[in-house]
Amino acid sequence: MSGPQITITLVRSLIGVPDSQRKTVKGLGLRRPSSRVVRPDTPEIRGMIRKVMHLVSVEAPGGKG
Repeated sequence: MSGPQITITLVRSLIGVPDSQRKTVKGLGLRRPSSRVVRPDTPEIRGMIRKVMHLVSVEAPGGKG
């Protein structure tokens, strides 16, 4: 994967979260709280993050986020 990358961390539990948001978190590759993944910075990933912004923390390269 080349180009800009973003780090996504699941900071909240999925208990009580609607099924569509659970599927979005799973689609990002996150499994349990504190799990962390690195994904390319694309409009599709940004849209998924926007849907579950209250559950995740995002870090951009260089500490911007």
